[in-house]
This record gives sequence, structure tokens and C-alpha cells, in this order.
Amino acid sequence: MSAPTAAVLMIGDELLSGRTRDINLQQVAQFLEPLGIPVREARVVADVQEEIVAAVNELRAKYTYVFTTGGIGPTHDDITADAIAAAFGVGISEHPDALKDMAERYAKMGTEFTAPRRRMARVPHGASLVANPVSGAPGFQTGNVFTLAGVPSIARAMLEDIGPRLETGAVVHKVTVRGKGLREGDLAEGLGAIAKEAPGVTIGSYPWYGAIDDHGVALVARSADAAALGAAQAKLEALTRSLGVEPEIQS
Repeated sequence: MSAPTAAVLMIGDELLSGRTRDINLQQVAQFLEPLGIPVREARVVADVQEEIVAAVNELRAKYTYVFTTGGIGPTHDDITADAIAAAFGVGISEHPDALKDMAERYAKMGTEFTAPRRRMARVPHGASLVANPVSGAPGFQTGNVFTLAGVPSIARAMLEDIGPRLETGAVVHKVTVRGKGLREGDLAEGLGAIAKEAPGVTIGSYPWYGAIDDHGVALVARSADAAALGAAQAKLEALTRSLGVEPEIQS
């Protein structure tokens, strides 16, 4: 069986306009990494149903799991639930469990359970609910597609209910070898040679720039094979020392 993979589809005009900064991609990827489910693709689409449907259908056919964020609130431009229903060719209506839980929550808060708020209880037919311990309005799972809120704190809380549903893969471990004062040009040739000699290990080079006396390059190696990762780490440390810098190691 092939290793599970994931894609993240971020929905909202506010993301494309720059009005809202997205951190949900980072949250989803960080949640999935220890489960051995790498995020292989991420997209941002506008609040246009046809575009959401097309993206969902393409991604769910290509990856084991798809996570959508945004567009399940109470306003007119929250169209993600309808788009997911259209993508799967099913109807959509108020889910009785969601409706009951939300009605009770609003009653406890002394807040009117208005028609716009009831919209958040609508889910595609056949979908299962994803718990929302932050604000109550649920996300949902339709096939291999998980639909989350766009608010980062809510999206992150929803992931806890999703985790047990996922088929996990081999856990990928990583190590970071930092070389303070180095530049990527110093490392390029040696790094390329190490990468060729390290099958099963992914190696990346990430420069950082702080103050004048705080810059360098972080070499990050990732692998599900602990022995291969250890061998690659030793070579990265040796490369850094060959350039006159004592490596700093971060696991």
C-alpha cells in the first residue's frame, strides 16, 4: 500500500486580496507530519463555487486526504459546504445533530439562534461531523475531504477530532544542522554531492538573515529511515566543519 498523502485547499477572497494572512497550511502540515502524512500540494481559490468544486475534485482524486479551510461561516459568501456537496454530487441540508448541539449552545449563551447561524448546521448528505470545541459550529468529512473553518484557532481544534480517522504512514524524522556565518554558495557543491549519496533522505538548504553578526544556513535532512538520516547528518556536520564552522544541531 502506498504511503498516504495530503493536499490543503484554502478558500476565500480575503486570502487572495492579502487582507488575511493564512497560517492554516502550516497548522495542517505540522499536524500531519508526525502521522507520516506529507502535504504534497496546497492551493488558494476564491469564493467561486465552480472553482472550489473543480479544485476539490482534482485534489481528492490525486491525494489520500484533502483538507479545506474557510467558507463555512454564517454569511452569504460562505459557500464551501454547498461547493463540497456539488463536488460529490449530493444534496445538502441541516444536520440534526449539528442543529441540536448549536441550538443548545446558543441558548446557554443567551444568543438568538438566527437563520444565518443555522446555515452553519448545513452539511452535505452522507457527511460525518467534525467536532468544533471552540465555537460549536462543526466541520465535516465527505469521503476523503475534511472541511474545516478558516479561523486558525478553530481549524487547529478540529484537527484533533480528525486525527484518529486517518491512515498513518511512516513517521518522518528530521534533523537541522546550522552553520552560522555560512552562505549557500559556500555549501552548494558539497551539499549536492551529499544529496546524491543519500537515497531516501530529503535535504534542504535554508539561509537565515538576522543582524549583521547573525546569519547563516540551516541544512535540514528528513527521512523515515533513522540509519540513513544519521549517516546524512554526519556528512552535513563534516561539510560544515570543512568550511571552518562548528555545526549547531537541532532535532
